Amino acid sequence: GWQYQQAGWCNRLKEAGVVQSMSRKGNCIDNGATEQVFGHLKDEFFRDQTWPSFDAFKRDLDAYVVHWNTRRRQVKLKGLTPEEFRNQSLHAA
Repeated sequence: GWQYQQAGWCNRLKEAGVVQSMSRKGNCIDNGATEQVFGHLKDEFFRDQTWPSFDAFKRDLDAYVVHWNTRRRQVKLKGLTPEEFRNQSLHAA
């Protein structure tokens, strides 16, 4: 994320009234989950794909997100989908 620390970018955000929110330098613990999702998205969704229109891309991306949350089993969740994991956690609480 070095590009988001550049003075020009930070100034443009400030001028637009946008509050920039980033971890301190060297403190990226909140970044791991996001990097994992985007890594899988690149490998499973974008690789060797083209779309004829933005609407087609958006439709396919929306379908992939549904797939990720409801059908894609994940080792880190002990073989559950994110939806199953959330439901299990809610019932345990």
